[in-house]
Amino acid sequence: MKEDLVLPVPRQSDSGADSEPLLEVSGLTKHFPVKGGFPIRRTVGHVQAVDGIDLTVGVGESFGLVGESGCGKSTTGRLITRLLEPTSGKITYRGRDISHASRAQLAPIRSEIQMIFQDPYSSLNPRQTVGRIISNPMEINGIEPEGGREKRVRELLEIVGLNPEHYNRFPHEFSGGQRQRIGVARALALSPKLIVADEPVSALDVSIQAQVVNLLQEVQKELGIAFLFIAHDLAVVRHFSQRVAVMYLGKIIEVGDRDSIYTRPRHPYTHALLSAVPEVNLTDDDSAGRERIRLAGDVPSPISPPSGCRFRTRCWKAQDRCATEEPPLIQISGNHTGHLTACHFPEEPTIEARDEDIVLDPALAALEEGEN
Repeated sequence: MKEDLVLPVPRQSDSGADSEPLLEVSGLTKHFPVKGGFPIRRTVGHVQAVDGIDLTVGVGESFGLVGESGCGKSTTGRLITRLLEPTSGKITYRGRDISHASRAQLAPIRSEIQMIFQDPYSSLNPRQTVGRIISNPMEINGIEPEGGREKRVRELLEIVGLNPEHYNRFPHEFSGGQRQRIGVARALALSPKLIVADEPVSALDVSIQAQVVNLLQEVQKELGIAFLFIAHDLAVVRHFSQRVAVMYLGKIIEVGDRDSIYTRPRHPYTHALLSAVPEVNLTDDDSAGRERIRLAGDVPSPISPPSGCRFRTRCWKAQDRCATEEPPLIQISGNHTGHLTACHFPEEPTIEARDEDIVLDPALAALEEGEN
């Protein structure tokens, strides 16, 4: 007779206004030095990957972090898990400052903060069996579950939708989606309170992405684990996250609950991101009137970001004030409580289509005129 799975005791979600946050990040900064010169290599600049961000994750909450590639999302995740040392700022976990904690000081909470990596192919040791990969965290932390580690690993494999009999197989025998499930099982091995998921489905086939996201959502709800879900796919983040922060060039430029971000965005960049999300259910009439925003140029270099508002070089609403004064991340009149935006000239709180598409790139505009 098959034994029932033994799950960790679910933690109650307690992310109300009166509860103490699980994770608080304040002024978090990470600058990577740029070396140059010959024969003596010296620091000639800094890549401002993350430049003074604030965010809060409640107990049992799913928090999404979105933005273009290179905006600093993954670096933020590695700073929070302390895989990288912050340049400045403060990371507080359960009321304890871990910003610059030593390895010995971090040891008691390492098991409570786990990470799921983007690439399921490079994040698993090809020389170790699945059983060894998942049991390693328990061995390192000296945890001996009831019934032994092998029994616990087999339980975890079943929880994530894999066959417990795969215990002795190697990673190369699994598909990408199955490997990511192994990564999820490894993250769950120590019953964490917070999981940082760094683009966990971006390397997977579209047909598999929904399965892995649904698995993570089920785990989050059943076990009460808080998630920091990092992705560039806004549709995936909307499905998974309760609150969402939008990041651009090392800064958080808008944050709020899922509904207000997706239906009443205020920052021009958020409008541009949402306009690029494909919707398969649109009719021809809907798609013809749907707003499309195409941004001019590329993202500026994080080595020398623009002064003032970092988005101003690509923004259709930019004025002189945007170049001289950095907009604070504040609540704008008409926004829901907790919906913060960093913009001097925010958009109206609507995503309804305008009379004309906004085309910011002159080359694209000229090309379209030539085709008509």
